[in-house]
Amino acid sequence: MMAAPIESLLNEICESEDPIEELKSLRTAVLATPVSGLRQAVSGARLEIIFGLLNTNDKEQIEVCVEILSRVLQALEPNQLAQNYKTALQSGLNHPNDSVKVLTLTQMGRVAGHAEGVSQMLNSGEILCDVIECISVERIAVAKEAIAALSKLSNTKAGLDVLFQSDLLNKLKDVMLTSDIIRYRVYELIVEVSTVSPVSLGYCANSGLISQMLEELTGDDVLVRATAIEMVTNLAQSQHGRQYLAQQGIMDKISNMIIAAESDPFSSLYLPGLVKFFGSLAIMDSPQQVCEKYPVFLEVVFSMAMNLEPTLTPVALDTLGVLGNTVEGKQVLQKTGEKFTSVLKRISKVAADGATELRVRCLEALAQLLMLPVEQQTDDLLLLTESWFNCLSSQPMLMIRNISTQPFPELHCSALRIFTAVGCQPWAQQLMMDTPGFVEWVMDRSVGTGKEAKDCKFELVGALLSSSSAQEIFGAHNYLKLKTYLNEGPYYINAVSSVITEGAD
Repeated sequence: MMAAPIESLLNEICESEDPIEELKSLRTAVLATPVSGLRQAVSGARLEIIFGLLNTNDKEQIEVCVEILSRVLQALEPNQLAQNYKTALQSGLNHPNDSVKVLTLTQMGRVAGHAEGVSQMLNSGEILCDVIECISVERIAVAKEAIAALSKLSNTKAGLDVLFQSDLLNKLKDVMLTSDIIRYRVYELIVEVSTVSPVSLGYCANSGLISQMLEELTGDDVLVRATAIEMVTNLAQSQHGRQYLAQQGIMDKISNMIIAAESDPFSSLYLPGLVKFFGSLAIMDSPQQVCEKYPVFLEVVFSMAMNLEPTLTPVALDTLGVLGNTVEGKQVLQKTGEKFTSVLKRISKVAADGATELRVRCLEALAQLLMLPVEQQTDDLLLLTESWFNCLSSQPMLMIRNISTQPFPELHCSALRIFTAVGCQPWAQQLMMDTPGFVEWVMDRSVGTGKEAKDCKFELVGALLSSSSAQEIFGAHNYLKLKTYLNEGPYYINAVSSVITEGAD
């Protein structure tokens, strides 16, 4: 239905010397037309008109043309793009305006993800050279799209061959020489490609770029070192990536870096990255194996948690949280005995009287450490979480409840999450029942008025009811009240109380 207006607008644009108004009308028309309708509305030759109008210094005209093309090109199959608009795409990659580059690279990404499109793309080394060149453009949005397109291209063996076994590899290496930032963008691409499969990792390793990246772990520039650690952590996200790193001795190297960091005054810039590396390794493989093989990892995490250092403590808390969220992680921490007990007490003290942001991080870590879903509960693990809870203070229930009543929504919710974490554990339910007024406080809807607070309270009630011990411990009367609360949902408003409130106004 919109084909005719689009056709006539294209004719008007052709005849106009200053077509900005006609372009704006065309933009309105194409945005109002479903993509399926655009397929019939725009013929191949006509699109050249819009591509041609990108060759201007008029920013507004470029912006409108980019919006039109972003919409219209979606209507074309990727192989059509590669066949019919190769020249226009190449011009777009070399256009001085970054939004034109982003548009073009987005379309190149579509082509790279399409079987027929890829073969067209692979036959054009010049275009691929221009895509690689876009990695060195200052604006990160352009570089990201270039990396994404090349990454998609590498999903095929033919793509890997072209990128790593031709002159394009030299082009990549040349682009890396631009600056530290650009070098790391190329590493980002290499890591992204490597994680796809063992085969793609093999291509990247043979290129020499992974070993070059690994050498930067121990470079003189601490900021470069920190970025290298982040890249290596990303490479370790795949099993074949971890195997490769182990074969290269990288785990041992990072363990030694942690040891050496103690005497390095700049270690706070890269130590968090080293800890995150082992933290993610422990979660993906085995907390016990990682902590036993690299004991310095847990030692430094404990030390970072004990010594309040703004850049280090939050990382230690997050690491303890993710470790302690697993059964194996809990057992590893418990094995350290007094060391971990001291850390727990320290976290609890900061949660009670530290700076607000750090208090929230402490409470979130404690919630993860104390969580034990019904299906994981054994007598030994229940004794473990109970002993940890009792470490927090002489009256942990009162301490956490006091935190939850403070006028900071984030503290209120984080404290509630601790109660939710232990809410399905029989020992905690008994403690709640034995704490005067606690069950009534849980069911009082006037406590915590924001949406997040209501959601947190609702999750707490759900946790209390999720265990088979709830009815026996809380008694039939309270159990029924909790069930009613759950059935009414998180945002239920008692009609009587709201009427009284209105009357008071």
